[in-house]
Amino acid sequence: MPDSKIIFRTAGQADVSYATTIINEMEHSAQVRGTGIAKRSPDYIAQKMLEGKSVIALTTTGIWVGFCYIETWSHGAFVANSGLIVNPDFRGHGVAKEIKKQIFNLSKTLYPQAKIFGLTTGLAVMKINSDLGYEPVTYSELTQEEHFWSGCKSCVNYEILMMKERKNCLCTAMMYDPEDHYTASETKQFFKEKNKVLARLLRLKRNNMLGKLLKARALKKEERKSKKEIS
Repeated sequence: MPDSKIIFRTAGQADVSYATTIINEMEHSAQVRGTGIAKRSPDYIAQKMLEGKSVIALTTTGIWVGFCYIETWSHGAFVANSGLIVNPDFRGHGVAKEIKKQIFNLSKTLYPQAKIFGLTTGLAVMKINSDLGYEPVTYSELTQEEHFWSGCKSCVNYEILMMKERKNCLCTAMMYDPEDHYTASETKQFFKEKNKVLARLLRLKRNNMLGKLLKARALKKEERKSKKEIS
């Protein structure tokens, strides 16, 4: 990591110029990982900054380090901390953990009654969430607002989501309910004890769903081929 002091704060007007850089890194990172991402525009990210609903990390010399933003659903009953991304030059040094902590606290301040949730395919993010007090939940416990799920259409795994009737996908859902939750120390300990099991389940989940998707695609291909032969 470059030898620079990092500042973490709520983003604002002065940070709008970083929006395109942030979006580009989000898309590049998803491509490298081979995972999905709900695409956002630079204007959308800039708007989150102007609304005071995002956290940014910068060096004292103005280098962009990381970012995350808040989305609200079901008239503010649900809050999602979305788009967590870290500059590759600064990864592996606790930046993501600090950003998640700050966006989590900002969410609780702005929406104290809301359930805070997230979807992730990564064990590292699951650990960070567990440290904050998130618990694994089923998709049925998330917002059912259509606009939220339509945001998944640009994800490479959208076909799997629809095949599973929006009840499951490669992402794991996690939630913090301000009215009914374990303490952060309890969820942190649970993850510590179960992280190997969770890692195995994530692998099995991915392999199982991808296998079913490939079979479904092959079946559709055969059906189309048969229809052409008949016609």
